[in-house]
Parts: sequence; structure tokens; C-alpha cells
Amino acid sequence: MSAVLAAFREAYAAALRLHLRAPNQNTLAEAFELGRRALVEGVSILDLTEHHYRLLEHDGVGPIPDGTDRTEAALEFLLQTMAALDVATRGFLDGTRRYEQQRSRADDLAGRDAFRTALVESLQDGFFVVDSQGTLIEVNSAFGALTGYGPDGIPYALPHPWTVPEAPRYPDLGTDAARFVMPIRHRDGRHLWLAVSTSSLVKPENGERIFVGTLRDVTAEHDAQARDQAVSRLATAVGAATSVVEVLTVGLEELRRAVGAEAAVVSVWPNRHTGPELYVSEDNPYTGAGVAPHDTQPIPLPDRVLHGGAESRQVLDARARALLDRARLQPGRTMFAIPEGVTSSEGIVAPLGESGDSALWLRFSAPRVITPGDWALFSLLIGHLSLAVQRARNFDQARSTSLTLQRAMLGPIELPPRFSVHYEPALPPLEIGGDWYDVVRLEDGTIGVVVGDCVGRGLSAAVVMGQLRTAARALLLRGAGPAQLLAELDTVASRIPGAMCTTVCAAILDPVRGLVRYSNAGHMPPVLAEPGKRGRLLEGGRAVPLATFDIPRRPEATTAMAPGSTLVLFTDGLVEQRNVDIEDRFVELADELTRVAGQLPREVADSVLSRLRPVGGYDDDVAMVVYRQPPKTLRLDVPAQAGELSGIRRALRAWLSAAAVPHDLAVDLVSAANEACSNSIEHAYLGGEPGRVTLTADCGVDTLTIEVTDSGAWRPLPADPGHRGRGIAMMRALTDHLDIDHSGPGTRVRMSVRLMAVSFSAAGRM
Repeated sequence: MSAVLAAFREAYAAALRLHLRAPNQNTLAEAFELGRRALVEGVSILDLTEHHYRLLEHDGVGPIPDGTDRTEAALEFLLQTMAALDVATRGFLDGTRRYEQQRSRADDLAGRDAFRTALVESLQDGFFVVDSQGTLIEVNSAFGALTGYGPDGIPYALPHPWTVPEAPRYPDLGTDAARFVMPIRHRDGRHLWLAVSTSSLVKPENGERIFVGTLRDVTAEHDAQARDQAVSRLATAVGAATSVVEVLTVGLEELRRAVGAEAAVVSVWPNRHTGPELYVSEDNPYTGAGVAPHDTQPIPLPDRVLHGGAESRQVLDARARALLDRARLQPGRTMFAIPEGVTSSEGIVAPLGESGDSALWLRFSAPRVITPGDWALFSLLIGHLSLAVQRARNFDQARSTSLTLQRAMLGPIELPPRFSVHYEPALPPLEIGGDWYDVVRLEDGTIGVVVGDCVGRGLSAAVVMGQLRTAARALLLRGAGPAQLLAELDTVASRIPGAMCTTVCAAILDPVRGLVRYSNAGHMPPVLAEPGKRGRLLEGGRAVPLATFDIPRRPEATTAMAPGSTLVLFTDGLVEQRNVDIEDRFVELADELTRVAGQLPREVADSVLSRLRPVGGYDDDVAMVVYRQPPKTLRLDVPAQAGELSGIRRALRAWLSAAAVPHDLAVDLVSAANEACSNSIEHAYLGGEPGRVTLTADCGVDTLTIEVTDSGAWRPLPADPGHRGRGIAMMRALTDHLDIDHSGPGTRVRMSVRLMAVSFSAAGRM
């Protein structure tokens, strides 16, 4: 027996005897403390129980002095002692149970981790976990296959090794909860596009925010979408082009950007006898193979260098000429890389179209591998460019044919003085229209004017227009007035298919009397602008368009034209505009005619067209005739002083412009009149009293006369005038006729010129 156990037994025996002599709470408390001591000192329950019963047998069992059963008191003491041991035993059992539970839970978690790992590894998408600092702390094998950076290399800190620095900025993996597509550089150097999906989580044990996400390879989808977008951009860029030059101007630039080429070159062979025309789009002027310097053997070719709008002349070297000449003879949609038979290519060459007269060369900035996706993109882009070039060629041919026919039908004609006509086709001018005009000088000195507009566009409208224009001219030459002309055109139009509802305005101008007679068959009313007054519509003589209703007679109206007035006849394309009230357009027209009343008729037409032109151009063809009535006679009576000459020149110049005298002729007349006035001022009153000089200018139908008179003395030219005395010769050279009368008091200088007719062709206005 150990000393510890012996000491415990003695303490227990003493406490038990004390309790049996006088049981109370204090003795029971002592029993509990002994139980705790037994637990600490390692006394077993068996030792304690055995010792207890031996003490009872030794001392005997009998009643306690107060009458309590001795056995029951001893049992109560034992149970109180064992209470502490019982608590410890139950705590041990609970701890053991909890341990077993935790061990079972740990085993279960270990199984779950194994399952999770197997599940993550089985994913075809890349899986990753990123901590709060943006470091990848877990990836699966699929992630490694997609990026080249697998589980063996974790952690992957920022900046991640697969990031493409030169690419546009994308979110780094695990820095944002989002869905996006990002470019990466694979460890083997390939460029891929990955679709990323990330979510954020918060760890319950420490509150740290982490990101969990997946990624998959969408390079094929991205490349297909990029091809579609590139093709769409090219098709949109060349869609509005209407000529080969326009197609190549925008098409080559877009093509070069789409494929990442340094330069795009197109050679076009117009015929067998000349070299090709070269069109180039490039980042920098050519310095390498393909285009040689100016001092090389091949002949120079006209180039259109499209970047920056600059133009240059360059030549192709022998290698480039051979490549392009070979390519143009290949079947359509044929492409081959150069140089052939190598892994990395400098560029590609292909025929453009199927006519065998043009070829395309795309040159890369550095040799590169051409993938099947690249070939698909090149084929689509070159195919669209070929179609655009062919469409532009067809458009050019159709436009040339249409405009040739239009010009043949509209002119040329010889216009009387003070007239201007203008024809502006709608944009783009592919189809010919049904608008027409005609100006005919009649035998009685009057002038017939007809402006009309057939329904529709194209060749059918042009045929109707040509027949009606011819019939109207014949009727004018036969002497028909405006109302009679339209009445007989009704009969003609009723027999021409497609002529119904044609609108026509016919007028007879009498410059001498200053009158205009007109009749209107559903057409736009003419506008008359008198000097210093607002332009007004001539709305008399109106009736229905041709061949619509039978009417008893066509109405006719007559209006006086004040000297210097401007009369404008036009078709509806000038004033009709979508979403704009036509009355507002008439107001603009009248205001503009008032503003330019003193300019030449040609300048009036240009100003009106410029003022009324919509932003996108006219929707319909515009035919316009402008006439200027001769202004009233100019009379100037000024002192015979040199300081008056500048005022005379200004007044005469303004009057000549109002009289629609061409600028060159006006300069000659001002110079001649200035010389005549100078002679009167310098010589007529020499040595006498100061006098006056009178200038009179008058404009007839075909002639213009300027007369300068004074009341001074005539001084004949000396035999040797020296370096002076050439004024009369100059006046004679600048005018058609010069007459000097000095037989009476004073001198009269009369100068006249014939106003020439103006030859006009619609070809000059298209």
C-alpha cells in the first residue's frame, strides 16, 4: 500500500466516524471533498468502497445516538464521497463521446475534400480560387491546360503570368465578381480568349473575401465574331461608294486594319497596252520589297496613296509585278501566301474580281503563321471587296451611259444674253430624270421659256421628257403662246405612254416691253424679284397637269417685269424637302433672290442652289432657268474733276452687273468709259471754267451702249503724242464700235458692244 493511499484511508476513517457520531451538512461536505481528493490522488472507486465497508465491519453497525439508522448514514457519506468521482467519470465519458464525434466528423470532412477534389478535377472548365490579394491559391488541371499554368505552380500572384500587357485593360482573375471575356497569352505563346465567370465568398472563420470562378476557351467563337464584325465593317464602308476609286479608298484602309496588314496594294490593268494603275493604303511609305525607288528600271506608275489623302508616284519592282500579274490571272477567290512553302508568310496575294484585270497584295508588318481562321477571314474580306469593285464598275458604266443620254437630251443650247440655266441631278446621279428646260429665241424678238417635270425617273421618264421637250420647242417656233402651247401639249401627252400628270410652265418674255406671259400646268410658280423688293410668286395662269382632265381652255397671265428684275423658273426638286413646309422653302427662295438681285444670272443660280440645298443633297433633280430684265438707263452727271472717276467706275460696274454683263466684258467697258471720262476731265476744260461730264449707259436686247459727253473744247491729237495719246486706240480695242462726235458744242463719245449669246451644255453642270 502506498503512503498516499494509507493517508487517504486514515482521513476517510476519521471523517466517517465523525459523521456517524453526528451526521450533518458539514460532515457530508467533508465527504465530497474526500471524493475530489480521491480523484486527484488516483484512488480508485473499488479501493474507496472496500475501505468503507471494512470500517463498518470493524466498528459495527448500530443506531446513532439520535435514533438514525447507522447503515443509512454510512451509505449517505459514501455516496457523497463518490459524487465527485461520478461527475469526473461522466465528464470523461462525455469527452470521449465528443472526441468520437469530432473524429467521425473529421473523417467525413476528409472524405468530402477528396470528393470535392475529384469533382473539381473532373470539370472541363478551368476552376480557380483567389484570395483577397488577387493570388490564385487553387486551380484544377483544366485551368493548366487552358493557360499553361497548372496546379504545380500555385500560388500565382499579381500580375498573373498569362496577362497580355499590350491588350486593352481587362479585370484580373479574382479582382471582381463578374462575367467577361479576356485575352491571355498561353505559356506556349499562343493568344487565346477565355470566358470568365467569378463569384465572391466570405470565409466564416475569419471574414476574408475570396473569389471562386471558372473559365473556358472561347477563342473560336471570338474569332468567328471578329470575322463577322470585320466583314460587316468592310461591307458598310464600301456600301455607299459609287466608284472604283471610292471603293478602294475606303475598302483598302478597312481591309488593312481588319487583317493587321502593314500595307494593301491593288493593281488594275485598264488595257493591254499600258501598265497597271496602283492603289496603295499603308501606315508608312514603302521602303521594302514590292514598291521600288524612283530610279529603278520599271516605268513609273500613277499611284493613289490613300493614307492621309496624299498622292505620290511610285514603281513596282520586278518581283511585285510578277506576283500581281500572276495573281490577276488566277481563278476567283484564289489566294496564296508569299513566299510559298514556308511556315511564316510575309503576306498574301489574290485576284480581285473575276475579270482578270486586277490583283490585291496584303503585306504583313512581320512574317506570321496564317491559321485556318485567317484564311477564312481573308476569303470573306477579299470576296466582299471584289463584289464592291465590280458593283462600282457597273455603277460607273451605268452612270456614264445615263449622264451621256441626259446631256444629249438637255443640250447644248445657245442662250440669249442675260440668261442662265442650271441642271443639278439628285445624288448620286445614276438614273436620268424627267426634268427639262428650254430657251428659244423667237423671230419677233421675244424669248420662249419652258420648264417641265415628268413623273418618275429612269429611261422611261427621259423618253417622255425628250418627246415633250421637242414638241414644246416646235410649238414655240411655230408661234404658239403659252396657253396654246400647253393646250396642244395636252394632246401630245395623251398619246405618249407615261406622260400623264407631267407638269409644265411655259412663258414668253418680251425684254423690250418688259412683260412676261405665262401659263402653268400644275407646275411650280415662277418667282419674280424686282430690285429693292421681296421676290414674289407668279401664281396666275394655273391649271391641272398635262393629260389629266379635259378643260375648255388653258389660262394665261401677263405680268410686268420692272427694269433689273430677276425671273426664275424651276422644277419642284428645288423647293420640296422631307419634313419641311414648302411655304418656308418659297420664303427662302424669295429672300435669296432679293439678296443677290445685283449679281449675274449664273451667280444667282449658284446662290439659290447653295442656299436651298439640303444637308444630304437634293432628293430630286433640279432644273432652273434664270433671266435678268435689262435695267433702266444709267445717267451720271458729275463735275469734270479727277476725284469723280472712282465714283463713276463703281456706279458703272454695279450697273453692268445688274445688266448681266459678263465680268470680263464689264472690266473692258469700265476701262473704256474711264478713259473717255478722263479725257474730258483733262482736256475739255483746259484753261477755261470747270465744266461737267455726263455718262449714259443703256442696255438693249443684244447691244449695250455707253455715251460720254462734255461741253468743252475738242483738242486734236498732236503729230507726236509721245508716251501718251493712246486713249482712243484703247477705247476702240475694248469695244465693238466707237464713234466720236466733236462737230457741235462739246464732244460726244459713243461706245457700243454686242452682247453675245451664251453656249450652255448640261455636261458642264453635272
